[in-house]
Amino acid sequence: MLSNIKSVLIATTPDRRVSSALSYGLSLAQVSEAHVAVEILAPKIVLGHMHLGATAADLIAAENQRTQSLAETMAESARHDAQMHGVPCRVDALQKGHAVVAGWIAARARVHDVAVLDAEPDALAVGRALLEGVLFHSGRPVIVVPPSVDRAKPERIVVAWDGSDRAARAVGDAMPFLRAAKEVEIVSISGEKALSAEAPATELAPLLARHAVNATVKDLRADHGDVAEKLREQASLYRADMIVMGAFARSWLRQMVLGGVTQGLLKECAVPLLLSH
Repeated sequence: MLSNIKSVLIATTPDRRVSSALSYGLSLAQVSEAHVAVEILAPKIVLGHMHLGATAADLIAAENQRTQSLAETMAESARHDAQMHGVPCRVDALQKGHAVVAGWIAARARVHDVAVLDAEPDALAVGRALLEGVLFHSGRPVIVVPPSVDRAKPERIVVAWDGSDRAARAVGDAMPFLRAAKEVEIVSISGEKALSAEAPATELAPLLARHAVNATVKDLRADHGDVAEKLREQASLYRADMIVMGAFARSWLRQMVLGGVTQGLLKECAVPLLLSH
């Protein structure tokens, strides 16, 4: 059983036929005996003060009504699934404009232990706005669930360690999962940037041991500097159920853009990512 996970936020959008985040989050709540809040956010077309003809206005109203209806249908299904899992759950189907959705869901995540979201490879999609909003502005860890995963069973965990403050934060946020895991491997990869000499992976293992986490250390070098690919490869070889890592970002044209390794894993990763910033 996972300890210290008592409140789980699941955020998704109704444009998905199947939400892996929803099934994974309910499974996580079931094994940790946690409460769940499900936020289904339908994108709303908001044109401000723009004047439109009657036909265009009717089309926009119809589209907004369509997405709201999809959200309500998905909400009803989520309530049924939560009941089947025996999980106490509150479900909301809301319609929010693109400009406010990220900030709104980040604020909601602050009053939960962890947020669970669907993986979204498209950087311009609503799902990515949700993910980045929670990751960078909530102060909470995020579990990003790929389409191929529908059950929370983090028995074998890979910790991506580069000695950074973000990696340290991720390890702390992931401690309930690390304690519950059967096996943990700390992976230190060189290639994209110099690793911190002050906090090598060999010094992280004793810390985890004091928390009753039996971890091994693996030092690797990324071919051609592709750290994300090396992490994917190692997670597959290790048969990992989760990758834990700190998320990096850089400012570009006044927008938040995910760093190279984080972006690479979000584009393609077969296992859930526990990200922390």
